[in-house]
Amino acid sequence: MAKVTRDDVARLAGTSTAVVSYVINNGPRPVAPATRERVLAAIKELGYRPDRVAQAMASRRTDLIGMIVPDARQPFFAEMAHAVEQAAAERGKMVLVGNSDYRTEREIHYLRAFLGMRVSGLILVSQGMSEQAASEIEAWDARVVLLHERPEAIDDVAVVTDDVGGAQLVTRHLLEHGHPYVACLGGVPNTPAVGDPVADHVEGWRRAMVEAGRSTEGRLFEAPYNRYDAYQVALKLLAGPDRPPAIFCSTDDQAFGVLRAARELRIEVPTELAVAGFDDVKEAGLTDPPLTTVHSDRPAMARAAVDLVLDDSLRVAGSRRERVKLFPSALIVRRSCGCDGGGPDLARISTLR
Repeated sequence: MAKVTRDDVARLAGTSTAVVSYVINNGPRPVAPATRERVLAAIKELGYRPDRVAQAMASRRTDLIGMIVPDARQPFFAEMAHAVEQAAAERGKMVLVGNSDYRTEREIHYLRAFLGMRVSGLILVSQGMSEQAASEIEAWDARVVLLHERPEAIDDVAVVTDDVGGAQLVTRHLLEHGHPYVACLGGVPNTPAVGDPVADHVEGWRRAMVEAGRSTEGRLFEAPYNRYDAYQVALKLLAGPDRPPAIFCSTDDQAFGVLRAARELRIEVPTELAVAGFDDVKEAGLTDPPLTTVHSDRPAMARAAVDLVLDDSLRVAGSRRERVKLFPSALIVRRSCGCDGGGPDLARISTLR
């Protein structure tokens, strides 16, 4: 059978091919409701399928959004990518996801690949973006929204949660249980000092400790973000002579590793060790005991990021657009901190600065 063309649809609907294009692409010009119905009926009757490749070549843009995350195996990034995919589908877009593995060369690889595919825009979860990666984005004049992190190398629109405020909330809560101090599992040695969520979590922990008159000296410990490596760090920390009474972990995944290490060492949580995390991934409510943590509204952040990356005014010079969209954090109280946890989770919205 001969391939059905846009001309065939226009002929059957009694319109021009331009009107058919306006209906298919929802613009750029409006189409009268009755005419739109005729065009849609003709498309259905003929079984017409738009040539998306041709459309992309003509418009120099596809219906794709590129998203780069550090590691989609980690629950937080998996949940964030899924939320972005759902938000994009509501806008008629699809999402391509690439994992940088926290490596600059992988991040640049996906930047070049996605930009070469003429994606509608890029959503980046980038830890410490390099100057080279930032130059790639500038060279392509790409629409970019930073999600979750704000690397210093690129000054673009960002959607983030109140990481400092959330960390302060959970650290204060642990101290309110009467612990003499709270230890902190931070990031790895090369964690950026500015714009990185884990660095902000450490800063929030530090502020809460100082406010309470507690020293932070020797109480911050480096640990990878995943549960497997954090578990190894926790084994050494908890088996040592100076076992902390409470630990705030910069990610829930780290906290899962701490809980596993405590179980192996027969340390009772929370009676002998209080534990809290940050992110409130779904698994946090299923640990034993359930994990006290800090919640971020990932669906709302994902919708904001997709809306921004598809906004035609995003790259307009001199735009007065707000550069950072900041979402509040909430403390989710469960049993790992020492609270009863007999009722529903309790939430305290953080006060944004």
